[in-house]
Amino acid sequence: MTATTTARRMFELLEPICLVTYLAGESAEELTALGHRTYWDGYFASRAAPLGRVPAEVVDAAFYSFADGEVARHIPSAWETVPPETSFASWRRGSAASVRRILGDGLADSPGLARAADLVTVAATSAPVQGRVLYAGWRALPVPSDPVTRLWHSATMLREHRGDGHVAVLLGTGIGGAEAHVLSALEMGIHPPESFGRIHHLPRERLVEVMDGLRERGLVDAGGHFTDAGRETKQRIEDLTDELAAAPYDALSPAELDELFAALEPLTARLVAAGSR
Repeated sequence: MTATTTARRMFELLEPICLVTYLAGESAEELTALGHRTYWDGYFASRAAPLGRVPAEVVDAAFYSFADGEVARHIPSAWETVPPETSFASWRRGSAASVRRILGDGLADSPGLARAADLVTVAATSAPVQGRVLYAGWRALPVPSDPVTRLWHSATMLREHRGDGHVAVLLGTGIGGAEAHVLSALEMGIHPPESFGRIHHLPRERLVEVMDGLRERGLVDAGGHFTDAGRETKQRIEDLTDELAAAPYDALSPAELDELFAALEPLTARLVAAGSR
């Protein structure tokens, strides 16, 4: 298995663990209980917390994919409501509770999960941080001792490592945040792509601007579908993202990688079956 194939396989195995944060209810309930007014207040307050109390402009730059002014509607006001470290702790606690509930005590307390958590943590704490702003913030945090929480924490650290690389690829390819959402929507079979949940709320004139720009570049046709060039561009972005996401797994031997795949597969299967909810 090549390094990029390993990175893709690990993404497929770890993503359902990370998605509980956004799809299951426990983390949102924890954040609401703290006093956050909206889902997005809690989201930005928690996900950006590893960066420290930086201005909205820094969060916007690191996250990359949000519309102009969107981050500033939540940062720093959400941190004034609840300290960032408090939001993060509740976000992580709720996420781990979701993983445990979905897996059930049998899987959650199994030696396989504990071993997976250990190996994922080795990978997550082993990659270079240069150029990886969000990942570097996570690396500065203590890793929790509870196996379920550690699995979620380290999986999400790897997700942010991958995300930092993905942003670098998008910048190098000249694809903006809204444009990236359009390409992802088309890859998922969503049409019209403007209806995708990450961008459908944008002003109509902004969506027209984004689609016109993609048409001018030959990536989308008049009907709002992929051109061959658009599909090739999206695949190239994913391939380069995999390549940049491979470094953490160099810390594991081939035997350890095989062990990790085997340990994660039943966990991921249970989470996928539940829709990470």
